[in-house]
Amino acid sequence: MADKTRIGVLVSGGGTNLQALLDAQESVILDGEIVVVISNKDGAYALERAAKSGVDTRTVLKKDCGSQAAFEDAIKTILYEYRVDLIVLAGFLSILSADFTNAFPKRIINVHPSLIPSFCGAGFYGLKVHEAALYYGVKVTGATVHFVNEVPDGGEIILQKAVAIRKNDTPETLQKRVMRQAEWKILPRAVQLVSKQIRNLKEE
Repeated sequence: MADKTRIGVLVSGGGTNLQALLDAQESVILDGEIVVVISNKDGAYALERAAKSGVDTRTVLKKDCGSQAAFEDAIKTILYEYRVDLIVLAGFLSILSADFTNAFPKRIINVHPSLIPSFCGAGFYGLKVHEAALYYGVKVTGATVHFVNEVPDGGEIILQKAVAIRKNDTPETLQKRVMRQAEWKILPRAVQLVSKQIRNLKEE
């Protein structure tokens, strides 16, 4: 049997989706292994979550790198150092170029807080997604896990889960419910699905 799929997680903030993955790994729902967490923000709380679980952490700041290409090269270097098989974007608020995504075809996945193709693409992240859903008056929203390519939120969908919008929802209440009912559920499942596919390829 091939070794566990080695997972690298890219983060920018609090790391609630990372925590869902760490919890899944702890309860053996996820049989891949998170080997490194990389942040593009100094002091991101996600790094503390990773450290508490004994996962190595790194920080790569674009301002220190001087260019997008150098920033992405620095991240690639870490991913290669840890022999990462699968990259998970868990609240990573930096758009990756085609040069980066093409280096890891079908090996990068992202969770987005809407039912793609609604409320996605450039400019749609965090609360902005939920503000848009409420502004347009949709009755159902949710979350999507998808493969990442050079088009923001444009890759093949892996899993989706719907969440009903309530009459008195605010962007903040909706964000919390989408996280709890959708993102934290489907992200570990999607990572497990893709991890298994990668492991099966290694065994061929």
